[in-house]
Amino acid sequence: RNKKQAEVPDVCTVLKNERGTAPGMLFEKNGKIFISLPGVPHEMKGLMTDHVFPLLLQRFKMPHIGHRTLLTAGVGESFLAELIKNFEEALPANIKLAYLPNYGMVRLRLTSNGADAVTVENDLNKQFTQLKQQVKEFLVVDEDISINEMTGRLLKQNNKTVSTAESCTGGYIAHLITSIAGSSAYFKGGVVSYDNSIKKNVLHVKEATLQTVGAVSEETVVEMAKGVLEVMQTDYAIAVSGIMGPDGGSEEKPVGTVWIAVGNSGR
Repeated sequence: RNKKQAEVPDVCTVLKNERGTAPGMLFEKNGKIFISLPGVPHEMKGLMTDHVFPLLLQRFKMPHIGHRTLLTAGVGESFLAELIKNFEEALPANIKLAYLPNYGMVRLRLTSNGADAVTVENDLNKQFTQLKQQVKEFLVVDEDISINEMTGRLLKQNNKTVSTAESCTGGYIAHLITSIAGSSAYFKGGVVSYDNSIKKNVLHVKEATLQTVGAVSEETVVEMAKGVLEVMQTDYAIAVSGIMGPDGGSEEKPVGTVWIAVGNSGR
């Protein structure tokens, strides 16, 4: 089957696939270029980077394309759109604004293109400065990076460390932190205290707390955060406990109830 994937028409130029066995193919006819790529996204992206973009830039005169991206958190897309409505309507015709929403976060991206790179970049900088001012209350970072990458950068710059105590998220927060290269400089470790016995025996959450207010409560996550700070000896801690469903909810604590504690030894 792999050998079959390597078969190509004899009229094409083969584009080597460094990430798989199905090659890319370049066809030319009547001054037109046709490019065929494998459908697996990881392989397609590799071929685009290694072959297609360099080829197109070599063959055709391209306009300069500029982007400016920022990341907001804690505000929905529709509320954000209302907040910057006047700014968006006043944008020059050559600059477009895109909303790129994700869970709990929205990226805003300004894009422009033109023959003169300096003019394009200067126009973008001017509008981007205004946009940052408009959304300053919700602004996380004025670069196209993730919130976990920004968090790691801040910790590293300030020579601080963090640890996690997770219940309902099952280690996912730790995974997000460690998905960034170099995170060992600021992440010491985490405790997945899915069962109450781990909350008690490892994180030193009081039995009385669990009995009176339950595992999903402000009091419990505060004690989890204090416990993991003690165990991991870090500057900061993140603790989370919740009811993710589909079962386990109650009238007092419905499915979707989540408590999060963030702090250091003093607060």
